[in-house]
Amino acid sequence: MPRNEPDTSRPAPLDDRRTLADVVPAIALGPLDGRYRSAVAPLVDHLSEAALNRERVHVEVEWLIHLTSHHVVPGAPTLANEERDYLRDVVATFDADTVAELAATEKITVHDVKAVEYLLKKRLADARAVLGEDTVLPEVGELVHFAATSEDINNLSYALMVQGAVRQVWLPAARALVGEIAALAREHAAVPMLARTHGQPATPTTIGKELAVLAHRLDRQLRRIEAAEYLGKINGATGTYGAHLAAVPGADWVAVSRSFVEHLGLTWNPLTTQIESHDWQAELYADVARFNRILHNLATDVWTYISLGYFAQVRGQGTVGSSTMPHKVNPIRFENAEANLELSSALLDTLGSTLVTSRMQRDLTDSTTQRNIGPAFGHSLLAIDNVRRGLAGLDVDAAAMERDLDANWEVLGEAVQSAMRAAGVAGVPGMDEPYERLKELTRGRRITGEDLRAFVTSLGLPDDVAARLAAMTPASYTGAAADLVRFLDV
Repeated sequence: MPRNEPDTSRPAPLDDRRTLADVVPAIALGPLDGRYRSAVAPLVDHLSEAALNRERVHVEVEWLIHLTSHHVVPGAPTLANEERDYLRDVVATFDADTVAELAATEKITVHDVKAVEYLLKKRLADARAVLGEDTVLPEVGELVHFAATSEDINNLSYALMVQGAVRQVWLPAARALVGEIAALAREHAAVPMLARTHGQPATPTTIGKELAVLAHRLDRQLRRIEAAEYLGKINGATGTYGAHLAAVPGADWVAVSRSFVEHLGLTWNPLTTQIESHDWQAELYADVARFNRILHNLATDVWTYISLGYFAQVRGQGTVGSSTMPHKVNPIRFENAEANLELSSALLDTLGSTLVTSRMQRDLTDSTTQRNIGPAFGHSLLAIDNVRRGLAGLDVDAAAMERDLDANWEVLGEAVQSAMRAAGVAGVPGMDEPYERLKELTRGRRITGEDLRAFVTSLGLPDDVAARLAAMTPASYTGAAADLVRFLDV
């Protein structure tokens, strides 16, 4: 094209571009499995599709072992230790090949739990090649998924998955974050800071006390989450033990069910429809969402303190704050956390509101909904990681806070009028209308220390009261703020 002539060409039509959907290895559709994979990868072992299938295999294996160990079904052989080990090894060695095998079977069954049942029956049939001709495992194939509906397996699998994700991944990360916030609060317990109520200068506090408030709130939610129950059931197609009693009427199936669920480390739910009612999930997700929202509050407050200069951001010289403004260091960790906390809370709210409802004895809305538990926790875990990294890159700028305090002597108006009220009650004359007199002195204008001291001197307060007020500065007017931080340890 000749120089200086306009380029009239157009981008290639979208239909002519190479598709990205067929690239191998597959490109992630969402950021949790792409850009942010490293921060949320530990959840994959608990809340992924593969983890769900592994837990299904685990539940089916333990149900088979439970039935045979307790002689529930007459005539069923008792398994030897090496046979139980062989079954449990199917879970322990669950890997990419197993995932692929299940996927191939599901293409035929078009049913994920049935694919798991067939996989386990195949392993039983293959047991002689490993354990020898004398093993009884091939004989117990029909005890796999015995008297069970798919939801018997699924509800227990999801309970184990969520329990593992919360206790082994999410809670340790959240606990570490709250510990770091509490440590900052203790370190800076006595560093005075101008408070702002409604965005306006207000009674001073300390940065440590304000961080302690947030740490205390977050810790309270964590204690609720740590106490969460994870419920489960295994009672058949409509929760009546119908198939169980039809097959083996002499067994105490209620006791068998309870002992099995508790053997898995879950709380037994005695009354259900086809599904376990998921109320425990709604309760847990509400608590996690509340933790998210309190953490969102921390992120926005810290962002604001950064904008006020109360925190200095420490960044490596190789990082970029702005693509055009070299001086900038943006509080991106806290902004990223805000967005991910909002996404997580929205998903958790949806999970909680959807899962507690099921049409009569069963519908499948919960099946699709529960497949999004991973993203809900993933966005929260990512936010926790961002806040932790953001806090690690901050230094408290006490000098900046001191300058702000020194520019707002009017905040001592509250202290002076309160002292006047107390003196008036004690009979000191001339203490009438203290609020109105301080309002006239301070509202809508800045005053200096000299202005305030002159006003105090003119009041006729007792000498000790006047001396105490005259010695007061905005930086010293923090009440019991520093001492209150100790309640983090109660």
